[in-house]
Amino acid sequence: MAASVLSKPKSTETFVDNKRKDDIRMANIAAAQSVADAVRTSLGPKGMDKMISTSSGEVIITNDGATILNKMEVLQPAAKFLVELSKSQDVVAGDGTTTVVVIAGALLKASLTLLSAGIHPTVVSDALHKASLKAVEILSAMAIPVELSDRDSLVKSASTSLNSKVVSQYSSLLAPLAVDAVLSVVDPAKPDLVDLKDIKIVKKLGGTVDDTELVKGLVFDKKVSHASGGLTRMENAKIGVIQFQISPPKTDIEQSIVVSDYTQMDRILKEERNYILGMIKKIKATGCNVLLIQKSILRDAVTDLSLHYLSKAKILVIKDVERDEIEFITKTLNCLPISNIEHFRTEKLGFADLVEEVSLGDGGKIIKITGIKDMGRTTSVLVRGSNQLVLDEAERSLHDALCVVRCLVHKRFLIAGGGAPEIELSRQLGAWAKVLQGMEGYCVKAFAEALEVIPYTLAENAGLNPITIVTELRNRHAQGEINAGINVRKGQITNIMEENVVQPLLVSTSAISLATECVRMILKIDDIVTVR
Repeated sequence: MAASVLSKPKSTETFVDNKRKDDIRMANIAAAQSVADAVRTSLGPKGMDKMISTSSGEVIITNDGATILNKMEVLQPAAKFLVELSKSQDVVAGDGTTTVVVIAGALLKASLTLLSAGIHPTVVSDALHKASLKAVEILSAMAIPVELSDRDSLVKSASTSLNSKVVSQYSSLLAPLAVDAVLSVVDPAKPDLVDLKDIKIVKKLGGTVDDTELVKGLVFDKKVSHASGGLTRMENAKIGVIQFQISPPKTDIEQSIVVSDYTQMDRILKEERNYILGMIKKIKATGCNVLLIQKSILRDAVTDLSLHYLSKAKILVIKDVERDEIEFITKTLNCLPISNIEHFRTEKLGFADLVEEVSLGDGGKIIKITGIKDMGRTTSVLVRGSNQLVLDEAERSLHDALCVVRCLVHKRFLIAGGGAPEIELSRQLGAWAKVLQGMEGYCVKAFAEALEVIPYTLAENAGLNPITIVTELRNRHAQGEINAGINVRKGQITNIMEENVVQPLLVSTSAISLATECVRMILKIDDIVTVR
């Protein structure tokens, strides 16, 4: 009797099922961690490369975190966060796309331990936010100011970025090139803003990466129009950029014209000839001797007849200019695009010393426009490569190097690389955690330990013993050597600043703040609702 009374539950107690919420959180964290593990091996100068085979049969070889994640088809919603995370790091800093994902993965692992110890997700999330603000403070205190006139420091940071890429052996060529390219487009009126759209990268297959060059002017990956002996070189060029067609007009709607006898046919041809000649005379009258013609969809931009007359008029023709290139071209040439023959005037032309078709050793040809008068703040980079894979990877690596220099223009501080800032953060946050009270201190300590993943992974990828290296690194930092980091080439711990391994402050701070933001978002999710 007594037993049956005991087993009767009280009606006031309610049971809340938290199991599902925990399961969803665990599933999210596990999915995000597996994405982080996928790119972890490609961190650092000794990191492995990934070969990506797309559904269309295209093959990409890269170790750029953003590219790898972008091409991976991630289906789990929480794992998509990490793909977006590396994209946003690519936008903000341009480099450190692998680092940011690896840090996020490590923070998630630490959060998992804390959650399974029974700490509420909101407490973990708030502690993480506090820790990230403190981390940015610590990093800013470690940073060294840099001036744009100090070209060596800029080149060092660009080559550090390039050293972890497939084309690392060319970093001595590409790093100074990236620095010069960015510095040439910095506007004195807005000294801390750089728009990378002002640097045009033109890829041309053939040669090797060594043949990559910076061109002060314009480069087109196409040939000059050679119809009926067209010119291939023009000095003292007066360049017109036109957006109209030099071809006989068509009817607006689809209709056929019936020609019954030869006299009418001759008349049509004669009219066409006169129409085109009239246009070319107007162009010639302004003194224009180089024409850039925009691609046209509705009708041919130029016909054989008009090309023949243009070559007779000694006008060099570059046809099929893409519509989205027009803005860059007009900015560089300091001219205006002309959309109608009636508006063709001398003041709308651009002036250059030389426009010529340059033959590259392997049969390819490009057009170079150099010595532009009153040139806008733009520059072009001609990237060469022996095959398409190397060429694409060289372009991506160069883009990262340009972004690193852009970061330094934007926020002029340098910081050591090689895992030094992460270990220093780990040490200082660990010390700060002891001052905090209650659960917060416990959480911050776990996050401090999580940051050791960067030096650990660097050592692991370089084939060193990660535990020995990280322990020794902690010891060095405890003795006050802030810039002690892992030198993967020598396989030991040295002062990284002396080894010229530096990176912009912005790369590290944005990596920490973006990673924590992403992890907090994943922690706050307790249910996934699918809507059909």
